[in-house]
Amino acid sequence: MQPTDPSVHSSTEDTLDLRLPDDFVELIACEQPEAPTGGPGGWLPGGPGRGPGRGGHDLLDSLAEWGPVATPVGGFQLVPVRLERDLPLLARWMNDPAVAAFWALDGPESVVEAHLRAQLDGDGRSLPCLGVVGGVPMSYWEIYRADLDPLARHYPARPHDTGVHLLIGRVADRARGIGSRLLRAVADHILDHRPACARVVAEPDLRNTPCVAAFLSAGFRLTGEIDLPGKRAALMIRDRALRALL
Repeated sequence: MQPTDPSVHSSTEDTLDLRLPDDFVELIACEQPEAPTGGPGGWLPGGPGRGPGRGGHDLLDSLAEWGPVATPVGGFQLVPVRLERDLPLLARWMNDPAVAAFWALDGPESVVEAHLRAQLDGDGRSLPCLGVVGGVPMSYWEIYRADLDPLARHYPARPHDTGVHLLIGRVADRARGIGSRLLRAVADHILDHRPACARVVAEPDLRNTPCVAAFLSAGFRLTGEIDLPGKRAALMIRDRALRALL
């Protein structure tokens, strides 16, 4: 989880022998997108649903309506971000030094707000979400259309490839294996609700050892290395066809 250029795209998180501080292990701070992209909206469970993006297309198959999923750590739900509700919490997480080192969104709330608005005011290809376990927000996720993202210029993208960035926000939830368990659950949740999607992808920095290890533990394959602006990344893929095997 290395420092990265704030404009560089990497929701986000296999050398397990390294001795790392507890607050660092499985932080899973997978870097943010190369260019801000996203979709409008935001909702609470039971509240109004999120509509399609500005272009009138629902590029993520009504993610806001997917509902909760059972995980080994409890019921989990992706809840689209609402600025008026979530900005203070997300700004606090981004100002945690362990997170700031990799997301580069520390500073005043306006820094995080600009990052979120770029997605919320976009065309629907990316959606920032809180990860909620038992009604308590504990992580931040960005679910995005990798095939429509600048990332697609750097690897052989396929239609409907879906990308994931994430970070574990609550210190109490780090270094417990929670990140990799949620990664597996979310990847499978995407495959269950996006029938046209055959692959979930991620591109953590190669130096981001805890992030790469978490993806490997969650059933992703390391398929190669790619050069992105500001970093050399590990291309991680979880395949629909292999989900029962890995």
